Amino acid sequence: MSLIPKDIEQENAGRDVIIVRTSILGIVANVLLASFKAIIGILSNSIAVVLDAINNISDAASSIITIVGTKLAGKDPDRKHPFGYGRIEYLSAMVIAVIVLYAGLTSLEESIKKIIHPELPEYSTVGLIIIAVAVVVKLLLGMYVKKVGDKVNSDSLVNSGEDAKLDSVISAATLVAAIVYLLAGISLEAWLGAIISIVIIKSGFEMLGDTISKLLGEKASLDLVREIKGIATSFPDVNGAYDLVLNNYGPDRFIGSIHIEIPDTYTAAQMDVLIRKVTDKIYDECGVYMTAIGVYSHNTLDKDIQNIQNDIRTIALGFKNVRGVHGFYLDKERNMIRFDLVISLDEKDRDTLRGKVLEAIEKKYAEYKFNVAIDADFTE
Repeated sequence: MSLIPKDIEQENAGRDVIIVRTSILGIVANVLLASFKAIIGILSNSIAVVLDAINNISDAASSIITIVGTKLAGKDPDRKHPFGYGRIEYLSAMVIAVIVLYAGLTSLEESIKKIIHPELPEYSTVGLIIIAVAVVVKLLLGMYVKKVGDKVNSDSLVNSGEDAKLDSVISAATLVAAIVYLLAGISLEAWLGAIISIVIIKSGFEMLGDTISKLLGEKASLDLVREIKGIATSFPDVNGAYDLVLNNYGPDRFIGSIHIEIPDTYTAAQMDVLIRKVTDKIYDECGVYMTAIGVYSHNTLDKDIQNIQNDIRTIALGFKNVRGVHGFYLDKERNMIRFDLVISLDEKDRDTLRGKVLEAIEKKYAEYKFNVAIDADFTE
């Protein structure tokens, strides 16, 4: 079966249309603004205005890349890429970040040249009015694009929106510099251009860092984690859900695995039926395909074992950075207790901590052998 439900596929198709439509709006707006600013900058000999126009062109290019990336990311899975092409959206966001960085570095170079060899600008009333209009247009455009990006979970749109809002601030600063020059005769053009360039470079680095972080693999949202675990534990005989791992293959495209805890009286046939039900429900309600659902058994035939389990959990949780104990089972025939010890990712020496916890437990329950595995909550 497809890894993405039909209704999710339809939702993704609608998402792509929204992203493309919003990007086209960004292209048109930025090309018009860039044309006006370039003409004004050249006529007034203003490096800041010219750099602002260049930045608008880079924004238009970013929108084109967003469209291309969205189209490619929407390709159906194939033999070579069975999990689809969703991560291309992250790559397109990375390309946008590189473009922003390049624009910032280039403009910084030009600004430094103007600082070394200054030229006096010439402003016109029409030019200043157009710049003022550009401030309003870019602010409104940025707010709209970012809002849409947040709604459809598109990093490219969110980055474009933030960049547009930043552009409005930059254009406003350019307008202030022009007013200062007209009133006081002090030219801040080159210095303002340098400041603009540094802001652009900083923005590019931040965008690049965010995208690389997603490519490396970030934890899923807590809402999605709670929803999946809630579905798993909604079945009567599931005592707990643990070890959830979600692999991201693009915005809102996850494939995962999880462990569920069930009674030790379950037969293989009963487990098979339950696992299929859990898998289908998570798939239908979350659009997440669980490639594996592992099983922990818990003791149900001996009430005293529950007291031992609670005691061992209390001992373990008394240690800093121990997050929990699960998968507990006491095997009376082998005189063995096994469980997973969940240790925080903040712990620097997890093996040593495991040894200390085990030592404390063995002091009280010396008659048992222990099989304790180190585990981590990848959603913490």
